Amino acid sequence: MWSNFFLQQEDDGRVGTAALGGVGGKGGRSGKRPKPPRMSDSQEGKIKLAFFVALIGVTLTVLGMGTEFWVELSQPKHSRNNQTCEMAHYGLWKLCVRTLWVSDIDPERESCGPAELPGESNCTYFKFYTSGENAVIFKKTTEKRLHIAGAILALFSLFLMIMGSVCITMSLSKSVPFFLKPATICFIFSGVLVFLSIIVFHQSVLALLASDHSIPLHHQLSWSVACLGSAGAILIFGGLIFLLLSLPYNPLEKCFPQQSSSDA
Repeated sequence: MWSNFFLQQEDDGRVGTAALGGVGGKGGRSGKRPKPPRMSDSQEGKIKLAFFVALIGVTLTVLGMGTEFWVELSQPKHSRNNQTCEMAHYGLWKLCVRTLWVSDIDPERESCGPAELPGESNCTYFKFYTSGENAVIFKKTTEKRLHIAGAILALFSLFLMIMGSVCITMSLSKSVPFFLKPATICFIFSGVLVFLSIIVFHQSVLALLASDHSIPLHHQLSWSVACLGSAGAILIFGGLIFLLLSLPYNPLEKCFPQQSSSDA
């Protein structure tokens, strides 16, 4: 009984579709779902170029996050009254204390450094990710909550970069512009989170310096932060390009017009 019922329903559906097709003049094809718009070769080329720019930002972010040159802390080079002085540099994960020769330091420089000079180095990983212990640098104590918050922001920005890259890969493989808008959100927000991570990290450095005033320290942000700042700007720029490419009316067509067939 049920098999006869379903066969009758299927026959009625075919008859209805044929009737609608007869009115529209297209037969049974009118019942099919319309295909999503496909990207042109020119649009795919622009997306690949924007994706390459975004990947540069991702690379700089990974480089900045993985290195320990976010900030340099330098004692006065004559504080120990001998031929050596100490300075420290650290990032999100690791701290390095270096002993430098005073004779190698620029005579016009009053503090110990920079970190690129030859000397002995002692590096350790921060323990507040495992045991929750604060680090002590030249009698100054780190603010682990701010430090961990900066690391979480950096990791979440990296997660958004991966998601944005997956969206662009799917858009290019399927040749549909649907995934451009999610990629736009991922890359723009990842760039914003990179800048927020730098700001929170700098606040943790200021909290470290304010924890003890017995030893004067000179601090400066180093090249890892420069990589992250450049990465944040590149990611936001790449996200804005994806946003323009996802619009129905593409403003980039005026900047990169397609060649007509007569020119070819």
